[in-house]
Amino acid sequence: MAVTTADPEDLTARARIRDAAMAQFGEHGFERATIRGIAVAAGVSSGLVRHHFGSKQGLLEACDAHLVKTVRRLNSQAAGGAPDLNPLAALGPYQAYLARSLIEGGAAPLFDEMVALGEGWLADADRSRPDPPDVGPRVRSAVIAAMALGIGILRRHVSRGMGADLSGPEGERLLMRALLDIHSHPLLSLEEAAAAREALDRTPSPAGPATPRGPAPTQGGSR
Repeated sequence: MAVTTADPEDLTARARIRDAAMAQFGEHGFERATIRGIAVAAGVSSGLVRHHFGSKQGLLEACDAHLVKTVRRLNSQAAGGAPDLNPLAALGPYQAYLARSLIEGGAAPLFDEMVALGEGWLADADRSRPDPPDVGPRVRSAVIAAMALGIGILRRHVSRGMGADLSGPEGERLLMRALLDIHSHPLLSLEEAAAAREALDRTPSPAGPATPRGPAPTQGGSR
């Protein structure tokens, strides 16, 4: 599948090799994918692959670096208020690679970048929150990144559950609308969340009894 991005590098043979590697890694996994197979998929010689990337590990690092660059570009566009931004479409061609890498414990640079970028967004949003956050922005960002990437890993299940293929425009539209609704309408009120935190504080941890932290904040002037 051809990948359309705004990155000039994607017009080069190096980028074709990288994209072929991502497809091969996604289909076969890092251990089973071969330099020869990647070269055949890219329409180049194995020597050219080694010339550009040195080794299969070098290829893997280039693939992860490309995803980090893509996420940074999407973040910049979001910060600029791009009205038609669709991160799912931009990362769609790499879903097989992402799913396989994440399951095998890879794609750490991408995950860490998503956490770092999300931490910045949350830290800014926290300044105008009416209630103090219960955990820091980095912790919340790590959970959000995992949830976002999980959609790709569970792509077939999500498609079946929604009744629309996430690979198509209708599935993407439904997913984006669902995410917008979820993020704009909290599932718990501030009072319900406070009660749940109190229950957590009363639950003994594996290391011993929980230490009381005093009453949880409630909505209004009592904070």
